[in-house]
Amino acid sequence: MILVEDLAFAYSPKEPMILNGINFHIGKGEMVALIGQNGAGKSTLLRQLNGLSKPTKGKVTVAGLDTGAALVSEMAMHIGYLFQNPDHQIFCQTVKDEIEFGMKNIGLSAGEMTRRTEKTAALLGLDGKMEVHPFNLSRGERQRVALAGVLAVEPEVLVLDEPTTGQDYVECVEIMNIVRDANKSGTTVLMVSHDMEVVLDYADRTLLMLDGRIIDDGRTRNVLRRKAALERTGLKPPQIIELALTLGGCGGAAEDAADGGRSAGAYGGVDSNAAGNVYDDVYDVETMVCAIKTRLEEVAGRDRQ
Repeated sequence: MILVEDLAFAYSPKEPMILNGINFHIGKGEMVALIGQNGAGKSTLLRQLNGLSKPTKGKVTVAGLDTGAALVSEMAMHIGYLFQNPDHQIFCQTVKDEIEFGMKNIGLSAGEMTRRTEKTAALLGLDGKMEVHPFNLSRGERQRVALAGVLAVEPEVLVLDEPTTGQDYVECVEIMNIVRDANKSGTTVLMVSHDMEVVLDYADRTLLMLDGRIIDDGRTRNVLRRKAALERTGLKPPQIIELALTLGGCGGAAEDAADGGRSAGAYGGVDSNAAGNVYDDVYDVETMVCAIKTRLEEVAGRDRQ
């Protein structure tokens, strides 16, 4: 569904490469997170996927289309893109018009547009605000308006740049559940997030970026427990992963094996295409309980002595 081959990108020939040597494949129906520190190149990479930026070197293919050759309007038929800042995406006079805009561009009938608009607005809690100007809404509400417009098109691929921006905890969970439902229906999802709890809870696989390169790629729980790579990017694992590592770091070798050799080794780069997509359920609640039980037994043993 998404294939990135030897991608490099610079804004001009005189400037350094912002992206360099990127290779990965995302299959149909995967839900993947892209993480890394600010300035790592995450948003720049996302813009390559819908043709807003074109590769300087290499090739990007999405839904069978070469993004370097295809028109942005052609890519929009297959890929839905949510900007990090909703104000860069919203321009219609009402919430209803904003949700319908993308559907009009792909030629849906009036009846189908009405059905999808009402459904999406209700999902995102916007059904009582359909005639409101989007810029009279809060930042979080504007983010939901932008997301509604993307979801209503029902694209094959969803590319989301910080989809939970401006949301409180409850709204964050609601939005991510909607995204997960779309994924369960067959939509391929690639999302950028700085919230490691969201990444752990929702992404099956995670790509880790540093200085314009992918330095780790694997099952989310495996990537988030490899602290050496995370520390290089200024990120910390979620609390539950930190607890597991403190309690003994169970299953490390097995977890790395489950990534099919995709771990970046010394974190100098990784070739996801060659590695394949292998995700065995080797890091689960039973493993966590086992680690806690073992550590408690050790503590109890010391107390008896």
